[in-house]
Amino acid sequence: MVADNSRIPLWPLPLLLTLLFVVAAHAAYLLSIQGGHVPACIPYLDGCVSISRAARHGWGNHLFRLLVIPCAVLHALVWWLSMRWLRDGRVMLSLGVVSAFALAVYATFLGTEGDIYRFLRRYGVIVYFGFGYLAQLALMRRASAAKALPPRLIVAMSWISIAMLMLGVANVAAGQLAPDPAMKDRWENIFEWWLGLLMVGWYAVLAVGWRKQHLAVHIERRDPL
Repeated sequence: MVADNSRIPLWPLPLLLTLLFVVAAHAAYLLSIQGGHVPACIPYLDGCVSISRAARHGWGNHLFRLLVIPCAVLHALVWWLSMRWLRDGRVMLSLGVVSAFALAVYATFLGTEGDIYRFLRRYGVIVYFGFGYLAQLALMRRASAAKALPPRLIVAMSWISIAMLMLGVANVAAGQLAPDPAMKDRWENIFEWWLGLLMVGWYAVLAVGWRKQHLAVHIERRDPL
């Protein structure tokens, strides 16, 4: 006999993903400033520090790992739920899961020393952004074809994706054109902060879409006979 049949909304999951990453990056930076590990500035404008350096030392590093590793798990869960929601999309799921795993690797080895760990951190963040971006494009394509999201939300997601692409191109251009290595680093840091914000901000828009679609999982609890 069924005793309870409840619905758990799914939209808080991508929203929580966004909030965890934003809090992790900015709180870690504040703790690193307090500990004297990095200079104080507005990184989105001044580029005095990268996200990695802001979360590499002391308590900031511990907090960043504590929040970002669960964030990576949420990434994978959101992509699995997206595949179930759209009733297909194995390539999308594969891209999303690889991106989530790369984020977990990056967070795990951030602050460690050695060439191997440096390699894992560097390519972990590259794979996270690259594969995550491709997964987002795949979701937008499938959601648009299936009319699974309101058109205005697809447009909002598309503008975020265009902005990320432009930042990526600008980052490559700055690396080639900036004559001063210090200036090059500053521009790369600025692009990294904005790119990270846009990447997780995309999931906040997805959360709005899931809320509007009333997506939820059903949980049935049965009394023993």
